[in-house]
This record gives sequence, structure tokens and C-alpha cells, in this order.
Amino acid sequence: MEQKTTVLIIGAGPAGLATSACLNLKNIANIVLEREDCAASLWRKRAYDRLKLHLAKEFCQLPHMPFPAGSPTFIPKNAFISYLDDYVDKFDVSPLFCRSAVSASLEAGSGKWNVVAQNLASGGMERYEAEFLVVATGENSEGFIPRVEGLDSFEGEVLHSSKFENGGRFEGKEVLVVGSGNSGMEIALDLANWGARTSIVIRSPVHVLTENMVRLGMTLLAYLPLYLVDNLVMIIGDLRHGRLTKYGIIKPKEGPFALKVSTGRSPVIDVGTIGKIKAGEIQVLPAMKMVKGNKVEFSNGRVKSFDAIVFATGYNSTVKKWLKGDGDSLFAENGMPKVKLPNHWKGENGLYCAGFASAGLAGVAQDAKKISQDIHATLFPLPK
Repeated sequence: MEQKTTVLIIGAGPAGLATSACLNLKNIANIVLEREDCAASLWRKRAYDRLKLHLAKEFCQLPHMPFPAGSPTFIPKNAFISYLDDYVDKFDVSPLFCRSAVSASLEAGSGKWNVVAQNLASGGMERYEAEFLVVATGENSEGFIPRVEGLDSFEGEVLHSSKFENGGRFEGKEVLVVGSGNSGMEIALDLANWGARTSIVIRSPVHVLTENMVRLGMTLLAYLPLYLVDNLVMIIGDLRHGRLTKYGIIKPKEGPFALKVSTGRSPVIDVGTIGKIKAGEIQVLPAMKMVKGNKVEFSNGRVKSFDAIVFATGYNSTVKKWLKGDGDSLFAENGMPKVKLPNHWKGENGLYCAGFASAGLAGVAQDAKKISQDIHATLFPLPK
């Protein structure tokens, strides 16, 4: 089977849905391919139960559709999924599901993109031709578990955070969470609340703020220099949490918003984990050194037994598995854009990416609008 369209979008997460919606509003034909059997599969299938959007709703809405009146400031997972379903209906986005991209290449003669996708339902191969190709598979395509010496010998359960739903089945067990980003901290809290004997590896310096501190900072960034906002929220953070060094949590030298800009790393938004750490209900440990049986040795020489290890260690992009040489104008070998925000979204020969800026849903919305505007300007240039 072969289909032709103006724009082909790979991925039906928020980035792909938003890009299709913006193109639909400009009456530009597009097709969305999604390897899973639903839109926003990360949210539906790979997000833990207690997850909420970590940023206030005004920083998380997709283009042309605010959250419903009366929505809470911080949107729960299921409410966000409902919002996405309504978004799809409102803007007539119709992804083709169970389509896994196998290859994408630029045809030398026509200058058009040829994409081969496997229909995972039928097993057959399908071909698509488009003038423009938008990669919207995102940064969180494939769960990453780092190499740890002896991990294969671990006698308990090992899982990535994308497989973690809640801590109910871990009650009374010794559980180690590896990773101190927002997911790791919140999973550790959930485990402790369910009665698991919880430890967390915090290896790198991290800023710890609250939802409202981040909301305040993001609001002030529209009016004040970044360094002033960073200094203010760090002072407020210290007043709220005190000095956390004695609990094994080191603050980075760079401010939270400056660090987000330079590295893409977000501050931890505390929803109760710090209180559990201070109370001794969650134990902080340094980097893992090796595993032997059910015992884990840490970089400080300590050895401790565990029943389960949850790796909240992030994701990898899988773009380079199917987008080869013709994607080199935009993507590096790690599957991320070569150019940083704000010029990350556009490559050469009609190639774009959405949702790769490490800028959350606000970044997704900006990408979708810029891409649709650029494609429209290419197709319908203004007279000189």
C-alpha cells in the first residue's frame, strides 16, 4: 500500500497531535503514524498512577485549546488524557495506529520523503510519500536502564519506571529507586506511602522546589532577568526545605532555570518526598557500584539487600534507528537535535522535529505552531 500526502508526522503523542491540529487549521493535508494502538501511549500505558503535570496548566496547554474551566492548577494524568482525547476530536486528528516506522529517506529526484512503515496489526509493509516529514516521536521513546556490574545476577525484580504503576504490590519489601528526577522522587514517595521500605539513589546535584515555586519562577521570567528569578526561587527553596546536604542532597551551582536552559534538566518538584527523607522513611544512597545476588554495593562501600529495583533513569530517542543519513541535517547520533532551543525544530529538505526541546508541553506547543507556520509559508509564499 502506498499513500501520498503533504506532511507525514511520525508519532501521536502530544507533539504529533498538536502539529497535526495546527496543520488542519491551515487546511494542509497530513497523516499521523503511531506505532502503538492509541494516541499518547506514554501517558496511557507508561505513566504511574499518581502522576500529575508538574507545571501549572497555563504552561501545559496545546495550541488553540486551553484546559476546561474549573480544571485544577496541576492536571492529573487521567484528566490530561481526557484533554488530549477532546483535542483530537476538536481538531479532527486521525492517527493511523500500529504503524512502526522502518525507514525514512529523501528521494533524490523528486525531493520528497519516502517512509516505509510496518503495519503491526497485519504484518504488512506500507509506503508513504510526503513533501514534508515531521518527527514527533519525542525524547521519551524507549526506557533507558544504565549498565551496572552484576545487575543480571539480581535475584529480585528489576523494572523501568515506565512499567511502574503504584507501590501497592511492594508493601513490606525493600525497594531501591535509582534516579532522582521528578519520576524517581515521586515513585519513592508512592512506595513509602504504600509501606515499602524505600531507598533512593541520588547521585547528582539537584534543585528541590515546589509546584508553586516553579509556577512563580516561570511567571516572573516574563518580566525579570533569569539570574534574578533563579536567586529568588533558590532563597525561597532554602527557606522551605532548609539545608539538604546532611540528607545526601546537594544543590547545583547553577540556578534551576539556568540549568534547565543549558542542560534540559528540570528541578525536582517536591510533593512530599523530602518530608519522608527527613523523617527517615526514605533513605538516600549514593551511586550504585555493583550488584551480587540480592545485595547492592554503593560507591561509599555500603552494602544493602533489596527485593526490587526501579530504574527512573530516563529514556532514549529511537529516531536514528529508522531515520538514517538523510536526517543528519537535524539529528545527532543520539537521536536528539544537533541545534539547541530555539532553532532545534527545523532541518533541511522539509525535515522537522516536534517535542525534542526538553521544554515540556510549552515547548511542544511552540514547535507545533512554528512547524505549521513554516510549512504554510513554504507552500503559499507571499508575493514579493
